[in-house]
Amino acid sequence: MRHRLESRKGEDARGAGRLSDKTRIEWTDATWNPVRGCTKITPGCAHCYAETFAERFRGVPGHPYERGFDLRPVPHKLFDPLRWTKPRMVFVNSMSDLFHKDVTDEYVMRVAEVMRVANWHTYQVLTKRSERLAAMLANELRDRAGESHVWWGVSVENRRHGLPRIEHLRAAPAVVRFLSVEPLLEDLGDVDLAGIAWMIVGGESGHGARPMAPEWVESLRDQCAAQGVRFFFKQWGGVRKAKAGRELDGRTYDEVPPPSVHPMPDARARAELIRDLESRFAATTS
Repeated sequence: MRHRLESRKGEDARGAGRLSDKTRIEWTDATWNPVRGCTKITPGCAHCYAETFAERFRGVPGHPYERGFDLRPVPHKLFDPLRWTKPRMVFVNSMSDLFHKDVTDEYVMRVAEVMRVANWHTYQVLTKRSERLAAMLANELRDRAGESHVWWGVSVENRRHGLPRIEHLRAAPAVVRFLSVEPLLEDLGDVDLAGIAWMIVGGESGHGARPMAPEWVESLRDQCAAQGVRFFFKQWGGVRKAKAGRELDGRTYDEVPPPSVHPMPDARARAELIRDLESRFAATTS
């Protein structure tokens, strides 16, 4: 059964800090940011929506982004998925990158442990740091790689930087691998999608948005169909993205892998799980 996605406001570029379990991002239900802030590394980062949003609030006392887009862990957000009252599709770190070099292995493991415990949600972990992702999934996170409710993905904006990330992801042991091809900056050519379960494609939006040609998108859609990969077309983008819409050849593409089938425990059981995690994390803090 296809997961029904809801459009909500939340802790992304259109609502950070208000209701972190809600979002307008078309391919997910919620955002969860146990890390905030990042640094730019490739052309896909040039017009980062998260940085633009966060820097608007630099210096505003008490705001979640009082420190702008400076990278920092947010430990008090770790247990949010256990506090939510219904299962969700969760985009992990919409305002950061879990595999940034300045996020410690220990903290990555804590985020992964919360995902393991709160398995009634489905988690979408997306990174541009694909080499670290692959290395940790092969070692420290190997036990997490086999969990079908945690999806591991990489960003793909062009051939030079994006295609190598696909190879890193393919080499990593994971049940569900996905690609976020957004912003799509050029024709990717023929793409080997072996081992990939899902592809999201979208154009850049906002001031200075770089154009995306229809034939680039059509090629990826057709390659997904030929190789058995679910295809989700997010948007054409542009300065007026709402007007451009998200139809491709007269229809929308909303394919998504199946969500978690694990039952959600009641509030009392979830509270006990939080206490257990807090105790275990405190015991391992040096």
